[in-house]
Amino acid sequence: MNSQEILNLMVEDYSSLPEVETIVLGGSSAAKSADNRSDYDIYIYCNGDPDVEKRRQIALKYSDNPEIDNHYFETGDVYVLRDTGKPIDIMYRSTDWIEGCVRRVWIDGNASLGYTTCFVDNVNKSKILYDKNGKFAEIQKLTNTPYPDKLAKNIIDKNMSFMKGVMFSYYDQLNSAEKRNDMVSINHRSAAFLASYFDVLFAHNRVMNPGEKRLVEFAKNNCKDLPEDFEKDVNNMAVGPVEDRLKTADKLIENLRKIL
Repeated sequence: MNSQEILNLMVEDYSSLPEVETIVLGGSSAAKSADNRSDYDIYIYCNGDPDVEKRRQIALKYSDNPEIDNHYFETGDVYVLRDTGKPIDIMYRSTDWIEGCVRRVWIDGNASLGYTTCFVDNVNKSKILYDKNGKFAEIQKLTNTPYPDKLAKNIIDKNMSFMKGVMFSYYDQLNSAEKRNDMVSINHRSAAFLASYFDVLFAHNRVMNPGEKRLVEFAKNNCKDLPEDFEKDVNNMAVGPVEDRLKTADKLIENLRKIL
């Protein structure tokens, strides 16, 4: 059997668990941007976590060495399909919780520091494989509206100020880390700075934030308005010389402000 045939059988098995309300395919497979290294991201929405041993028995039908009840980010099971070698990443979520995330961000306009619309994007792009009562379809429908202007403004205002502007901004913290020659902190603050930078860039272009992977490529393909020297400066901020990080941060902010 190929991976798709196995996936269909897995949906039958997992949907038989009494707590399961919805099963969707997410990630790059649903967004049709998967490559040879991509796994199947399967999100199972429930009214409580299904029994661990029942999940193990399902996984053992398809894999020889599944890792069950992994809590790397959230409750999940991970394994590799025995027949095809395809990695499987299953995440269990509360249906009410994901609806709350969508409403808090997309409907009410609340911004975060980086990654504000990631869960909204995840819901929007998910491919429904099973939806017992149609509830996920209703949640997904909430995301099928034009990008809210209020949300875009809140994302831009919040993240621009924390990049550089407020006391103890990412820029200030990066400056302190460089003076201490604290390489771990330098990398951590550079990553946080870039997370806010991309949140602003996507909000300005009215594009949902897809997460942390291949963001330069995604921005080039989906954003109509990009700052000058965008790719060069982002890469310099991520992996360029430490002594140039503050100068690069200033340039990123300056060129971003020019398009806002």
